[in-house]
Amino acid sequence: MKFNGYQLDGFFDEMFEARSLPRGASRPLMELIESLPEGDLARRQKAAEVSLFNMGVTFLVYGHDSGTEKIWPFDVVPRVIGAADWRIVETGLKQRIRALNAFVNDIYHEQMILKDKVVPEDLILGHPSYLKQCVGVNPPRGVWCHISGIDLVRDQTGKLLVLEDNLRCPSGVSYVLENRELLKRTLPAAFSRMRIRPVDEYPNKLLEMLQSMAPSQAQRPTCVLLTPGMYNSAYFEHTYLAQQMGIELVEGADLVVRDGWVFMRTTRGFQKVDVIYRRIDDEFLDPKAFRPDSMLGVPGLLDVWKNGRVGLVNAPGTGVADDKAVYAYVPRMIKYYLGEEAILSNVPTYICEEENDREYVLSHLHELVVKATNQSGGYGMLIGPHATDEQRATFAEKIRANPRNYIAQPTLGLSRVPTLVDGHFEGRHVDLRPYVLNFGDDIYVQPGGLTRVALRKGSLVVNSSQGGGSKDTWVVEDALQ
Repeated sequence: MKFNGYQLDGFFDEMFEARSLPRGASRPLMELIESLPEGDLARRQKAAEVSLFNMGVTFLVYGHDSGTEKIWPFDVVPRVIGAADWRIVETGLKQRIRALNAFVNDIYHEQMILKDKVVPEDLILGHPSYLKQCVGVNPPRGVWCHISGIDLVRDQTGKLLVLEDNLRCPSGVSYVLENRELLKRTLPAAFSRMRIRPVDEYPNKLLEMLQSMAPSQAQRPTCVLLTPGMYNSAYFEHTYLAQQMGIELVEGADLVVRDGWVFMRTTRGFQKVDVIYRRIDDEFLDPKAFRPDSMLGVPGLLDVWKNGRVGLVNAPGTGVADDKAVYAYVPRMIKYYLGEEAILSNVPTYICEEENDREYVLSHLHELVVKATNQSGGYGMLIGPHATDEQRATFAEKIRANPRNYIAQPTLGLSRVPTLVDGHFEGRHVDLRPYVLNFGDDIYVQPGGLTRVALRKGSLVVNSSQGGGSKDTWVVEDALQ
C-alpha cells in the first residue's frame, strides 16, 4: 500500500513534512508500510479489530438507546513522535504538574496566589470542586495531583499546545497499553527496525507510586482500586489496571471504616487498606462528607484520609485545578510558583465570566470553539464554524445566562496523521493525552500516551463518545542502521 495519493490539505502532518517526504522519525515506518503486499495492511487492521472484540476491550457511551457498550475504535497506523519533540513534552509536563500541585496545596492552605490576585478569588472559592472539607489537609508527600492526563494538540504551524488538564480521575491509559500490544502483533517488524520507547512499565510505576502514598505506619502497603461498578464508562480500565497491578478491585460496599481505619471485607475477615486508587468522583466518595444519597462511596472515608491513616489517589479537591476556566491561569501559576516561563503554552482562551472576553466571544461565535467548563467527553461544546445560526444563537443565550460556565478558544487546525479509510490513507485530526505520575520527589511521564483520532472526515472531535478512535503512539529515537 502506497502513500502516493495522500493529501496534506494544508494541515500539519505528523508523518510527512511535504507530500511523499516523511519526517525523519517516521521514515522507517513509511518504508515498512509501503513494502507490505497490496491489501495486507487492511487485513492486519481487520485482525486487530477482531482481537479487540475477542479481548472485550470496550467503553461505555451514555445516553444512546441503541446500546452503550462499544468496542474500542482503533486505527492500525501509529502516530510517531521524534525524540527531540518528546523531550520538550516531557520537560513541559513535569513543570506543569509541579505548578498545578503547588496551586492545589496553596488554595487549601495559605491561598497566597489568591491574596496576590494572580488568580481571581471568586473563580476558585466559588467553584463547586473547591472542597472546604480539604482545607488544612496535608496529604502524604504533599502530593495532591498523583495521576494526570494532559491533553496536547499541535496547531497548523506544528507548535505543541496544552488543550486541557485532567487531574481528577483521568482515563484512557489502559488503551495505551492495549494499543501497544496490538501493534506489536500487527507490525512486529517495526519494533526491530525502530527504537520505540516502551509503555508497558506504567502499571508497575503506578503501583510503586500508590505504595509510596501509604501512611508512614504501613510496612507492606495494601492498595485497592475503588470503582463505581460495571456500569461506569471506564470499567474495563478499572478491571484492567487492577489486574495488571495485582491489587484488589473493590466497590464501596467492600470497604468499611472501623476504629478510624479503612478495612476491606474478605473471605478471611477484615484486611486493613493503606491506599485507595479511587475512580469515583469527589461528591460520591463519602456520603457522610458529601452527597448523603451516594451508594458508591465509603461512609467516614474522608476523615480517615484527613487524619493521615489512608492515602487517596488522586486527592479529593483536585478537580478545582482542572476546570477549563482555571486552565487559562496555569501559565501564571508556573511563573508564580516556579519562577519560570511555561515550556508548553496554552491554547489562547477567552473566559466568558470576564466582560471583555465575553463580548468578544458573543460577537465571534462563528469563529470559536465554546466549551462548558463543567463537562468533558466532547459534550457541551459548540464548534462555531461548523454550527448553524440557530445553534450559535442557543449558545449565546447560555453564555449570557451563565458566563462562569463557559470558555472559548480559536478553532485550531489540529495536526493530522495518515489513517486507513476504505483501503487507502486519509488524514485525520488527532490530539495526545500523555499520562503523568507524581511521586512528590520525582515525576514520571509515560512515553507517548493516548493518541485520539477523529475518525469522521473533517471532524475535530476526537472523543470516543463522539465517534473518535485511537492510535498507538510511538516515541522513537534515531532509527537503527
